[in-house]
Amino acid sequence: MKKVKSLLIAAVLFFGVSQSNVMAQSKVAHINVQELVTELPEMKKAGEDLKKIGENYEKDFSTMMTEYQNKIKKYQDEAATAGDIKNQERAAEIEELQQRLQQFQTTAQQDLQKKEVELTQPIFEKARLAIHKVAKAQGFDYVLDSTIGSGVIMAEGTNLLTDVKKELGVK
Repeated sequence: MKKVKSLLIAAVLFFGVSQSNVMAQSKVAHINVQELVTELPEMKKAGEDLKKIGENYEKDFSTMMTEYQNKIKKYQDEAATAGDIKNQERAAEIEELQQRLQQFQTTAQQDLQKKEVELTQPIFEKARLAIHKVAKAQGFDYVLDSTIGSGVIMAEGTNLLTDVKKELGVK
């Protein structure tokens, strides 16, 4: 029985030591993915495209808002002489315009978010593939994202940002 216990303890110690050796041999690097992506020309172009789309939505919203405000002013000025039925119709019309404004705002926000994902997803995929290629070429087993808020507590190892930017042709 003592031999079995001794063998069991020896096996546990052996596997524990070899496991820690394997962990110690793993190469880990880090990269600030956000910094990398913001420096890519494609991301700058996507930002400009999104800004133009946003400006168009703002212009349309502003036009609708001006129409809404003009109708409110007109109806308030004429309310005393228009009569109850006409005022009720106008109130319903104003409420409908207000709902259209809210719907437009919601739809515009959703469209803008959808377009952002559509434009940036291929850029992030390109960066991911380049990171993978550089890390594999340099023999790294793990690459951590050192972007603030990404969960990395310490990033003192090799930083792949320069090499990945070089791979992507970014200066």
